[in-house]
Amino acid sequence: MYTIVLVIHLVLAAVLIGVVLLQHGKGADAGAAFGSGASSTVFGARGSASFLGRLTGFLGVGFFVTSLTLAIMAGTFGEGDSVVDRVETAPATSPETAPATSREPDSATAGGGNASSAPAPAPAPE
Repeated sequence: MYTIVLVIHLVLAAVLIGVVLLQHGKGADAGAAFGSGASSTVFGARGSASFLGRLTGFLGVGFFVTSLTLAIMAGTFGEGDSVVDRVETAPATSPETAPATSREPDSATAGGGNASSAPAPAPAPE
């Protein structure tokens, strides 16, 4: 059912975009004085304004209804809980992996102890 409503929604969106692009703008009447007025006689004396306007209205209502239907279906067919409830919290950083905040040397490495955790020095250029 969800897939059918989604397909209808996408078809309505594509047709609505096409119908809106077919409509004349407010300044299109100025072109009628120079001979382009005969192109709108296919839809009658008033032109395509009333037909395309009504079609846009019906398509807009259909798009709104399918949008609302999809939103309701997505909310009720889910698991019922919030997305925030499903997000796993990141584990707290353990002290072993936490970066050192102190610039003082460790007591183990200060007195010449094992310094194996320090990076090796870069080779000197020759």
